[in-house]
Order: sequence, then C-alpha cells, then structure tokens
Amino acid sequence: MKPIVSEGAEARIYRTELYGRRILVKRREPKRYRIKELDSSIREYRTRREATALARARSSGASVPRLVGVGRYDLYIEEIKGKTLSSALGIGSGATREAGVQLAILHNAGIAHGDFTPANLILSGKRVYVIDFGLSSLTTGSEERALDLLLMKRQLSRAEYSSFIRAYRSNAAEGNETLARLREVEERGRYQKRTLSNI
Repeated sequence: MKPIVSEGAEARIYRTELYGRRILVKRREPKRYRIKELDSSIREYRTRREATALARARSSGASVPRLVGVGRYDLYIEEIKGKTLSSALGIGSGATREAGVQLAILHNAGIAHGDFTPANLILSGKRVYVIDFGLSSLTTGSEERALDLLLMKRQLSRAEYSSFIRAYRSNAAEGNETLARLREVEERGRYQKRTLSNI
C-alpha cells in the first residue's frame, strides 16, 4: 500500500496501482471506541452504501470518479486530476454553473450527497467532478436535497451562488420544491438563533 494521500474522520485514502493503472483506495479504518462486531458492521454497511451511491450517480450521467472495485471496507476509485473548487482561484461562473448541473443530476437520481461543498468538487479541464460520497444517502426527501444547497450557499459568494442555483433550478426535476424547503430550513435556523439569543 502506498502512503496516505488524505485522512478524514472515518477513512484514509491511499494512492496505488491496479493492473498498471493509478487509482485511489478509500479504506474505512476500525474505530477502537466501538464494539468490534458493531464497528465491522458499520464500516461494511457504509462502504456498500457509498459504492451504491457512486455507481448510481455515474449511471445517471453525473461526473464522478469511476468505481473500479469494492472490498469489505475498501473502495477502489479512479483518481481525478485537477483542483478542488475551494482551492481554484477565479473559478468563474462556468464552474459554479456546472456544479449546479451536477447536483441536479444527483438529486434527480435520488441521491443526496450529504457534503456537497467546493472541497468535494474537482475542476478538471472544463468539467466539474463530484467526489466523496461517504455521507450520501439514497433518498427522495426534499430536506436532504435542501441541505446540499445550503452547504453551497454558505460557502459561495453571492454571484457564484446565483450562477450555481440558476443552473440547479433549470435542471432539477423537483427544483422548486427543494428551494421552498431550503427557505424553510433557513427560517428554522434564524428562529433558533433568535430563541437562543433570548435565553
């Protein structure tokens, strides 16, 4: 196994080769604070869930890494070369529009990403790829879709978000419903802040 490329809360990513092709291995490491049998079950379930979401996203036309293989706790994934949108300077409206299109494709396929942020979007040439489906869920719920939008709204500038949301609305089958739920989610957040400030 090659050195660690990155390390998150529940997985490490390694770079290696398979049949002469460079790929990434996402491995869910054991958590010592959990009962061993429970930990194994959770890691196996989350690995299968992520693999399913990634395969469904690709078959639906989303720009996502190719899933090369699946192990009990491992995903073998194509490596996408490029920059994350969070690190790309002057990405322009084209990239944010494409991000909106990609999220619409995911939502139309019944996938809520769960962590749809510029850090999980890779700009490769003129294409925007969506990565890291570790927190994804297979759902048609508008609440989960709205939370994907909220994450982007909090991290993009007003102009970038405007470009993003126009593209999303134009391509999402339930775009209006999701935007209505987003307004509800934001209003709940404002209400909670007002309530806590009065305590």
